[in-house]
Amino acid sequence: MSEFDWHGGEITPTTAVDRNYRNTQNVRRFFLRECGPAFKFDRTFMAYLKDGKDKTMGDAAKEWISRNEGA
Repeated sequence: MSEFDWHGGEITPTTAVDRNYRNTQNVRRFFLRECGPAFKFDRTFMAYLKDGKDKTMGDAAKEWISRNEGA
């Protein structure tokens, strides 16, 4: 299995967050599209992304929205 290209690969909601995950501009564009213009990385969300638990980028977007409802 080849490693996902976090810089240039097509990120969809079903893209698995793997051990090689990187916060890239490509990832930022995905989250802006899925979460809206208020999206921003913070330390706790970045820790969630790298916690080693199975998740997809769609799961991560839902998590960010859940954490930031009403903010």
